[in-house]
Amino acid sequence: MFSKVRICLASGLVRLPGCVSSRAARGLTPALRDHQHRTFSTEPAAVRVLYDGLCPICVTEIRFLQFLQKNQPEKVNFIDISLPGYDGAKYKDVTYEMAMDEMHAIDEKDEVHRGVPAFSVMYGAVGLGWLGRFMMWSPVRPFMDKSYAIFARNRLKWTGRGDECTTRRCEKKTK
Repeated sequence: MFSKVRICLASGLVRLPGCVSSRAARGLTPALRDHQHRTFSTEPAAVRVLYDGLCPICVTEIRFLQFLQKNQPEKVNFIDISLPGYDGAKYKDVTYEMAMDEMHAIDEKDEVHRGVPAFSVMYGAVGLGWLGRFMMWSPVRPFMDKSYAIFARNRLKWTGRGDECTTRRCEKKTK
């Protein structure tokens, strides 16, 4: 059974009826189980990802996601919170400070997701749903939460931006 589930997870075929039995599917965490049964409407409802455009690690990740969605550019809107005109009121009241503390994504249902669930939403939107489901899987989730918390707490220091971000509003260094 486990080898079959592993093959299905690795191949991204969890949605196929033969990959996971209904008994096994009932044992999945709600986030993982519900993520598999999405309904699609004809209305274009974009996922909105709030990211720090001055963070080199964040920008690398966003560029990769933009590449993955190149055939469906309307699927995800990437919002750079570092731009002067960022207004959290337009994005479910996610303030600049909140968005700087951890990753935020707003899904098609207009629900805000923070931290690891935000990554799961954005990966699902660009065709990496299997990775998002893996991150949310109950045996893996605590490790993901701890790892991301360490990254989020230290990313400014690790990217050499701690000094200019002490006022809670980062600005690009001018030399």
